[in-house]
Amino acid sequence: MVDANHHLLVIDDEPHIGRIVRMQFEQGPYQVSLAHDARAGLEFLAAHPDVDCVLLDLNMPGMSGVDFLAIARKDTRYSAVPMVVLTAAGQIGQVEQARELGAAAIVTKPFSPKKLYRHIAELLGDDPDAEIGGEN
Repeated sequence: MVDANHHLLVIDDEPHIGRIVRMQFEQGPYQVSLAHDARAGLEFLAAHPDVDCVLLDLNMPGMSGVDFLAIARKDTRYSAVPMVVLTAAGQIGQVEQARELGAAAIVTKPFSPKKLYRHIAELLGDDPDAEIGGEN
């Protein structure tokens, strides 16, 4: 792992999603933190002002990803933090709400870890062509 330049927060109730993202991104200049639901994500974000990007599932028990976005976007501390939505196909209504709430991008599951890496690198101004390992 190289020195982390950016801190990513992954909020997803499916543990394997966090593991996939962590394995891919920690090969590059990223530190990855995980939260198992939206409430925990909000608490983590409040306690860690160094988070540079949030990857967020829409469909979670309790507070949804849309609810998270609505709360986070009202807080000026997070207004410049890109929030990327990870969603299963077919959640059209929630995806539209997420876009209206300022989601920086929508990524449909299942996703290619390498393509997600490239997309986030571009979003954060990093070199998306930097050589990393992992699957397509």
